[in-house]
Amino acid sequence: MTPVVRALLIANVAAFFLQATQPGLVDGFAFVPQLVLYRPWTVVTYMFLHGGLMHIGFNMLALFFFGPRVEERIGSRSFTWLYFLSGISGALLSLLFSSAPIIGASAGVFGVMLAFAFFWPDAPIMIWGIFPVPARVLVIFTTIAALFSGLTGSRGGVADFAHLGGYVGAYLYLKWLGRSRAAFKRKAVAPPPEAARRIHNWKSVDVGKVHEVNRAELNRILDKIGKSGVGSLSESERLFLSNFVPPDDRPAVH
Repeated sequence: MTPVVRALLIANVAAFFLQATQPGLVDGFAFVPQLVLYRPWTVVTYMFLHGGLMHIGFNMLALFFFGPRVEERIGSRSFTWLYFLSGISGALLSLLFSSAPIIGASAGVFGVMLAFAFFWPDAPIMIWGIFPVPARVLVIFTTIAALFSGLTGSRGGVADFAHLGGYVGAYLYLKWLGRSRAAFKRKAVAPPPEAARRIHNWKSVDVGKVHEVNRAELNRILDKIGKSGVGSLSESERLFLSNFVPPDDRPAVH
């Protein structure tokens, strides 16, 4: 069990028992589209309220099943953002397409489900413990079902647009997270400008003076340059090579 998933499970169960003793709690913390400007906190608090034992049971079971692997994959901080942004986007999409009040962790949980399918699209999900369905197929099916139900009203009492909003929010966050991490990685491994210029003098590297721990990797990179040129090196390979090329005051030849 990962820390954020554990905290969310405890918080949801605690809120459910609090609802049982304080029935008026729902009135003040459920998300009501018409009242969002007067009660903006409800775009978050509605996620901790549930309509019954089956409602919270299904949501917490899905969070328990999908959440830990996703949290381990992206880290606790990013998982927290994923969960709450999915819940908030679920409320906002409901605001656009429905006037019905909503409660439940479904939007956040659906966001976690989409993240699971995003990273492990072919992982089998056992429906009713019998039928294995690839994670991406489950997401596609539930998306179609929610769209149909939301537009036709065939499933009264189900916050279909909140579910869809959870998918939308999670997808956008995962795409942003992927780009930002890729940009950080490129920035982190890129050699300093002067070192980057020096690698064009790679022929001046004296492999014999390099410690044997680094010698094999250096020989591999030099062989790669000999076959495909300096331009074939990755940023991490350029950074590694720059540590062994002696300074040269002459202009680099490209």
